[in-house]
Amino acid sequence: MQNLGLEQRGHVLLIAGGPAVHRRTVQVAPSANLAALGVVPASALLNSGVSSDTTYLDGARDPNLVLTRLRTAAATRGPLLVYLSGRLTVDRRSRRLHLALATTTAGSVRYTALPWEWLAAELRDRPARSTTVLLDLVADKTAWPLLQEYGSLPVTPSAEVYGVVSPPGFAGSGNTVSGYTRCWIDQLASSPGRPANLQLHALALGAAALPPGTVVLPTARELAAPTSASVAASVPVQPSAPAAPEAPGPTATATAITPTPTPTPTLTDPRPHIHALATAGRHTEAAALAQAWEEHVVQQTGPGSPEATRWLEIRADLARMAGTFGTATRLWTSAGLIRLARQSPDAPEVHAAAAGALYCWTQLRDQGTALDTAPELIRFLRALRSFDSRHIEMAQQRLEFLHRAPSRS
Repeated sequence: MQNLGLEQRGHVLLIAGGPAVHRRTVQVAPSANLAALGVVPASALLNSGVSSDTTYLDGARDPNLVLTRLRTAAATRGPLLVYLSGRLTVDRRSRRLHLALATTTAGSVRYTALPWEWLAAELRDRPARSTTVLLDLVADKTAWPLLQEYGSLPVTPSAEVYGVVSPPGFAGSGNTVSGYTRCWIDQLASSPGRPANLQLHALALGAAALPPGTVVLPTARELAAPTSASVAASVPVQPSAPAAPEAPGPTATATAITPTPTPTPTLTDPRPHIHALATAGRHTEAAALAQAWEEHVVQQTGPGSPEATRWLEIRADLARMAGTFGTATRLWTSAGLIRLARQSPDAPEVHAAAAGALYCWTQLRDQGTALDTAPELIRFLRALRSFDSRHIEMAQQRLEFLHRAPSRS
């Protein structure tokens, strides 16, 4: 039999590459980041209580030394966290991405920097769900165009990858811990229960003042796979019923993502960042981060709490912004029914949820989705004694039309 103790041993590998400097100001200080992470217990970094080893590589000059340490870490049988901080650069001859090390210059990349594909090669055979890669990087002016061409920073499908790659040219904060790493550590320290990695990532993004244009990993495309259909599904466009009376517009819900008092526990409000993602068209990222924050709030305050309901409404408005009206209808209806259970049917928040749900339902062009979401929506509307009866009648008439119309599925 194999040694079970060996199977369960974990490893934390912390790698500090060369610093990124712009106009004599340090943009990212990898050594400071490693020093800060070094005081965090390995059990918290790994989210595991197994025995583990920690390896620090700060100031490394030889990429083969880094490769050896990486290979040793990848061979561990238990959970593995690999953290990399520093400057991404490019070997101009081969146009390959590298992590610059301590002595890397523009002319010595091929010999003194770590080829990025070495990371993927060493980690790709690791068991699924056993590896986390955490990145806090800056791309220099040679790497940034290639990163934009890729649209991401590929590592390996077998690892969870979280992090940020800042663009060249932003004003750094000097020789201090960078914002994303600091906020990741802060959330580990301040959260009563250890959040999942995606939640930690969402919390850190919301709290860190990231430079404009920062590449956030995972990207929208990469998030699309694990994101649930209720968040990421799109509504197919099909011929619709004749025009019906206009439902209440989204004016009552358009400010759902606008920052309001920060939810418990007290953390920097992530809503400005989420709203920026949504308005930039990065809807899947915005939805996934909002869902991660909602799950965190549910853990802290319980399902159906006012804070959790508020995040359900934020997700509903994000779905409306993305044009996924089926998801938006369901979320707004669910939020409204939760509020109705503890608030007056005349409460403005209840009416706002009703207006949002009805508006999104009227935008649906898929007959099946409209029929599926209608009964709960109409039941909700009929429970509101002061809601405009004309809108309820319009919804009922449209539902009757949909039942009579030939199926287009």
